[in-house]
Amino acid sequence: MAGQPRIKTTVVGSYPVPDWLIALPSEQALIDATRVVLNTQEQAGIDLVCDGELSRFDVNHPETNGMIDYFVHPMSGIRARLSFDEFNAYRANNKIMLRTRPAAVVDGPVGSGTLDLPQAAAQSKQFATRPFKFTVTGPHMLAKTLLDHHYKNVPDLAMALADALADQIKHVDADVVQIDEANLPGNPDEWEWAAAALNRVATSVKGLAAVHLCFGNYGGQSTQKGAWDKLVNYLNALQVDHIVMETRHRPREELSVFKDVRDGIGLGIGVIDVKSTVIESADEVARTLEHAQKVLGSGRIKYIHPDCGFWMLKRYIADGKMRALVQGRNRYEGISSPPQ
Repeated sequence: MAGQPRIKTTVVGSYPVPDWLIALPSEQALIDATRVVLNTQEQAGIDLVCDGELSRFDVNHPETNGMIDYFVHPMSGIRARLSFDEFNAYRANNKIMLRTRPAAVVDGPVGSGTLDLPQAAAQSKQFATRPFKFTVTGPHMLAKTLLDHHYKNVPDLAMALADALADQIKHVDADVVQIDEANLPGNPDEWEWAAAALNRVATSVKGLAAVHLCFGNYGGQSTQKGAWDKLVNYLNALQVDHIVMETRHRPREELSVFKDVRDGIGLGIGVIDVKSTVIESADEVARTLEHAQKVLGSGRIKYIHPDCGFWMLKRYIADGKMRALVQGRNRYEGISSPPQ
């Protein structure tokens, strides 16, 4: 590709788990699938690639892609085996629509335990030839999924989880570490302690730190209500290089909210709608980017990407959307795209 783009393309994280990995899982099959996912992104022209979050693949729960359990179950102070009474206790106060059971129970001080994020990142990065991003579920999201018998205060639990994650992240070798906080947009009143917890993780990142927020995606449906203007203070409090936001599926006029994000934070905007199975055209992506630049100002947009992860889509749809993402950026910037 001739010329260096001003605006980089990336993915949010997840990729559809290949059917053959689910059918015949093994360590070698997981390695092969990771190679495929990274190569597919690179062939599409994605600038900042991710392992599709296959590093957290669990054959027993392939549909959840390990967003919660992968991180909390190995931690010390946390118990995965729950009683019926604990299920009921969680349900009585649960505010996460898609969960009827806690991911685990906190019985003591939280620590890293046997979690090994540096190895997971290294296993994937070795197959990437482009800059590599590693994703981690954030402390706010994790804390909201646990039944807490120890701290008995969600902000304190989030801080403990943040410290455990930070102990891991400081050893992760990745160009970008992206922290995902998918529950906060539906709970904007929790922004102060959520930002403090996230910053404990973000400041431990060796490369660039990013945060992703969205309103959820399950079966093509948003799982939370809210608006981005409620979270501007949160975004401005973050110690991150850039943010990765859901904007394509949101009201068009809402984009102007991000003009109030401080200049030191790069903007990543969603130009691909993962809640739709329709593959965008390169022209459509270019027009979306053009509109965003007019609203937000020249030089503010650092990345474009899908609104969220691709895990709910068929692979051919995800692949087509990635190609459109890159071709649309190239068309907007006047860069010649290689033949597909």
